[in-house]
Amino acid sequence: MPTQPKNQHEETPLEAFASICGVLVVGLFVLTFIFQNFAIPSSSMEKTLLIGDHVLVDRTNLAPPARWAPFVYYRNVRRGDVVVFYKPTLESNGEHLFLVKRVIGIPGDRIHLRDGVVYRNGVALNEPYVNSPPADPEYSPYRDDFPAVPPSEGVDITAEWAEALPSYIQNGDLVVPPGKYFVMGDNRTVSLDSRYWGFVPRANIVGRPLFVYWSFRTPEDEQYKTSFSDQVGWILHETIHFFDQTRWRRTFHLIK
Repeated sequence: MPTQPKNQHEETPLEAFASICGVLVVGLFVLTFIFQNFAIPSSSMEKTLLIGDHVLVDRTNLAPPARWAPFVYYRNVRRGDVVVFYKPTLESNGEHLFLVKRVIGIPGDRIHLRDGVVYRNGVALNEPYVNSPPADPEYSPYRDDFPAVPPSEGVDITAEWAEALPSYIQNGDLVVPPGKYFVMGDNRTVSLDSRYWGFVPRANIVGRPLFVYWSFRTPEDEQYKTSFSDQVGWILHETIHFFDQTRWRRTFHLIK
């Protein structure tokens, strides 16, 4: 005898709504505690990261270990890591600014620059990721021979760092204190980094960018256009030029 088909349960509107809410809650949890989107606004990390790169940031590996997630791999910040962090000094509007830089010195390291070349613990670093060659034609004493040359008038250095800097110098080296990190941008000649506002506390480090999931050609001054009309205009521009101004070759580009 042919079997009678079982009655199929039709999903009610309330059940459908509950399913959607479940997906949204999981997605919100992932984006809040595990991954985060970050858009690159400046050229300070070129050639590693370009203006308009949208990266996925891992918020777990560099976070303090959590008992509720023993299966997650945690590790300390390492030399050479590219990290996203809160800038240690507040902006003029009182807000924290997210930045992305490369870790050059960890606690205990001795750092100095000579003619634009970084020396760590007395050894010159081999840095193939650096955008500008050491022999830059526009030599800047404070920038390129840090910290041997004191900041002069016109150097964009915070007052707090200018006052604290001498206390960290020993025999011509900047000594990284416990719990803090010395970071620099890969585009050394334009990067405002630890040379200008000091060390990054461990607690300020949010995570590590993993890869570029979308890259769109973006002018550097776009980051300063914050009005509602400018933002709406830029969204419209992205929509119209999505195909012809997306850098397709950078999709899923790993960040090293």
